[in-house]
Amino acid sequence: MNIIVTGGAGFIGANFIYSELENHPEDRIICIDKLTYAGNMATLDGAMKQPNFAFHRVDIADRPAVYQVFEQEKPDILVNFAAESHVDRSIENPEIFLQTNVIGTSILMDACRKYGIRRYHQVSTDEVYGDLPLDRPDLLFTEETPLHTSSPYSASKASADLLVMAYHHTYGLDTTISRCSNNYGPYHFPEKLIPLMILNALAGKKLPVYGDGKNVRDWLYVKDHAAAIDLIIRKGRAGEVYNVGGHNERSNLTVVKSVLAALGKDESGIEYVTDRKGHDRRYAIDPTKIQRELGWSPTVKFEEGLAKTVKWYLANEAWWKPILAGEYQDYYEKMYKNR
Repeated sequence: MNIIVTGGAGFIGANFIYSELENHPEDRIICIDKLTYAGNMATLDGAMKQPNFAFHRVDIADRPAVYQVFEQEKPDILVNFAAESHVDRSIENPEIFLQTNVIGTSILMDACRKYGIRRYHQVSTDEVYGDLPLDRPDLLFTEETPLHTSSPYSASKASADLLVMAYHHTYGLDTTISRCSNNYGPYHFPEKLIPLMILNALAGKKLPVYGDGKNVRDWLYVKDHAAAIDLIIRKGRAGEVYNVGGHNERSNLTVVKSVLAALGKDESGIEYVTDRKGHDRRYAIDPTKIQRELGWSPTVKFEEGLAKTVKWYLANEAWWKPILAGEYQDYYEKMYKNR
């Protein structure tokens, strides 16, 4: 099959590409990426050497450019990772999130309708469900949980999900959606919690923790997520939503302390900063449906995955040092300097 992966120069998309190249060498993988600040061609160095891989620098909100790729590559499946994804950035500038996450999604599905495709898969997020109370550990997000967004980012992703459902219902487009908990692992952009803490600790900088640090997230190693999406696009039922979670709930403060322990550093660098606006308290995914229907379960425990992640960052300075020297540094100063 020919599989288009949008946003493949980003964190989760790139890990999915490498998983597909390893496990399905008979398929051709076509990456579309706009190469915004979070897209990095260095992430795809290994893939670019493979004969069954192709790259197109294209904005998914550019309809003529997207259609041209479809005409050239004749895809069978499209997996849409392409998204503006950082909550803080969405609070600063919501418009670009609407352009990419909503308009871009509609253009991709129009292309799928126009040129014919076996399946369109939308990679979504648990953030579309809003949050859960800290004092109710029995409550989990299921596929039936109502959408209840808290930020411009999550609102744009929920809007895209609703569009996907509408295209399936109205046009009969074969679609699936996955909603995943927080990912971590190789190639994670340094603005996100775990790589931010790893790199700050290595540099002897303060480790900024929002609010009281008690916000809880469910963590999933990125390669487990890639395996789940592979199952969904090949065996999932059309029109369905699948929650993908790791049953690995941790408070942000616990995660930060775990990073420091993995690096052999003390906790003196932890610094509490002004909380994010509208900061959700707890996310927790119930993955029963995908386990029951497709036989997926996470294989990497949090402690093992975190150790692998720390080891990767220690071994790959050549990947992250150029990032820290660029535009991201200006953004970091803006977000954390006076908090």
